[in-house]
Amino acid sequence: MPSPVSRKPLLRTATAVTAALTLASALTACDASSADSKAGEKVVLVYSADGLKGEKGDGWYDKVFADFTKKTGIEVKYVEGGSGEMVQRAVREKTNTQADVLITLPPFIQQADGKGLLQPYGPKGADKVNGRDKAADATWTSVVNNYFGFVYNKKELPEAPKTWEQLLDPKFKGKLQYSTPGVAGDGTAVLIKSMHDFGGKEPALEYLRKLQANNVGPSSSTSKLAPKTDKGEILVANGDVQMNFAQSKSMPNLGIWFPAKEGGAPTTFALPYAAGLVKGAPHGENGRKLLDHLLSEESQKLVSEVGGGFPARTDVKPTDANAVELTKLLSGVDVFEPDWADIDKNLTAYVDAWKSATGS
Repeated sequence: MPSPVSRKPLLRTATAVTAALTLASALTACDASSADSKAGEKVVLVYSADGLKGEKGDGWYDKVFADFTKKTGIEVKYVEGGSGEMVQRAVREKTNTQADVLITLPPFIQQADGKGLLQPYGPKGADKVNGRDKAADATWTSVVNNYFGFVYNKKELPEAPKTWEQLLDPKFKGKLQYSTPGVAGDGTAVLIKSMHDFGGKEPALEYLRKLQANNVGPSSSTSKLAPKTDKGEILVANGDVQMNFAQSKSMPNLGIWFPAKEGGAPTTFALPYAAGLVKGAPHGENGRKLLDHLLSEESQKLVSEVGGGFPARTDVKPTDANAVELTKLLSGVDVFEPDWADIDKNLTAYVDAWKSATGS
């Protein structure tokens, strides 16, 4: 079957997006206070994919959450895990909603929307976010742009592998690991990228079946793989640019690379951290304020400098050292656009096929 990717970005007119955001904001503003079951509490609970919180309290979340609390007096409580794990937790709590804001990677933000977990809200600054990086009905908006990638141990390997095929070498047996598709956002990205690079589901699954001989085994969280790679416990793992770039500041042996199919160019695709207001959020108004803050110009200017990522707002163009290095990192890498509608519709089938092919 054809690969579920397209090199044509999803197009939405500015007028349509603006109208949708305006309508969504108006609708949510009307019943904001009545919908909040704990409106008087100065707290907001965030469920998020891991990667934006620093291990030493020095990540983008650490900085912007602290700024938000100082500015509003609202405490940010935080739970992190794999993208799929966070969505499933919100699903289980649907009759007794706990989270106010959900932040996760594609295709799980679309999955959350499809399961009725999100309510429309267009944060201030959302008009500066590209149409493909937000929902037309304002149920979610990207707050940090990011790209899929792999990491390797620079100390043990003289240079980064270049192709998928190189990873089949027996020297990587027990020295390679990728997070679990369907559970982790970056793990699901391995499946998406391989389907693109190999030209479809079947050839990708055939490759991943062979790769399983070298794979250490499942991991629910991608962030745990970088420290193992840095220490040399494994030599290669999947990841994403933002998280791994930030981790590399304290992990000197960590290098980032982008696999290519033999004879082809290295490729990647955008994996933004996308945020939505949870339907039935007990502190919904506080959640709206936090979403506004995450997309504020002051927070977006810190994305590269503090978080090692890319601003979601197109009008924020950082020039700090990290921003310059990140731009160079992506030089010569072909960025493709997945067909997220197809992936959202068929995700379960794709993951089941991967389980069958790999025996996972």
